[in-house]
Amino acid sequence: MRELAEETGLVVEVIRFVGTVERPAPDGGSYVIDDFACRVVGGVLSAGDDAADARWVSRAELAELPLVPGLLEALDEWDLLPA
Repeated sequence: MRELAEETGLVVEVIRFVGTVERPAPDGGSYVIDDFACRVVGGVLSAGDDAADARWVSRAELAELPLVPGLLEALDEWDLLPA
């Protein structure tokens, strides 16, 4: 929740655990990332200092964005893509 607030300006509550992904780290190791579905309860969506933009998008718009490998597939598998 802290990381999400720092990176997006949103205050959230965790609804449930949805899955884990493993991604390569720059040093040759790997990151193990636990993902959670959350509900926005406050804040204003804004890009943090490590992002150029933050916005809500449709499913079609999401598919057109340059995403990290495996993100779209994981969201689809977890049934978390917007309608």
